[in-house]
Amino acid sequence: MSQASFSTRERILGVAEALFARHGFAGASLRQVTAGAKVNLAAVNYHFGSKEGLIEEVFRRRLDELNRERLAALAALAARSDITLEAVLDAFIRPALQQSLQAHGGGAFVRVLARAYAEHDERLRRFLSENYGHVLREFAIVFLRLLPNLDKDELYWRLDIIAGAVTYAMADFGIIKRRSAISEDAHRRQAVTHLIAFAAAGLRA
Repeated sequence: MSQASFSTRERILGVAEALFARHGFAGASLRQVTAGAKVNLAAVNYHFGSKEGLIEEVFRRRLDELNRERLAALAALAARSDITLEAVLDAFIRPALQQSLQAHGGGAFVRVLARAYAEHDERLRRFLSENYGHVLREFAIVFLRLLPNLDKDELYWRLDIIAGAVTYAMADFGIIKRRSAISEDAHRRQAVTHLIAFAAAGLRA
């Protein structure tokens, strides 16, 4: 892929991400995307095939990296004999909150992800499950080993709730806002600490 083609593709993805975050998947039109990215419809079709393909690539661009980091952190823990529940939760939670701090759309993507939870789009949910469900399953294997008395079905209920809490914190929807004296990074570290403690208590209950 040429540099010009790569730049066009990334520009389309960035504009689409911001529009989907603001207006939702149904509310943002391809006309708005092309106008914002200063391209024609043919460019969108060339790179993504359709609006659905564009939506999927918006997710792939962020989630592929996020889940590589999660699985790498989990693999590093697997080599240790002193693995703890909190350490596994840190491997799942910290990369997600760090991504929300990324420049060039990290915050916008989090709101796109939140919309994926809120909007009842079965096609999108199927795409996310088929492409990223294995990550949660890898973590579930380790959680079950650390929590042998927890039923598998109950574990998945609790992990679903934890994933929702992580998305909520990433999107900064909560009532606890960052104080001006605290940096964004420090605020996120506090969020990670509180989320891990909350999630660990929930899994052990």
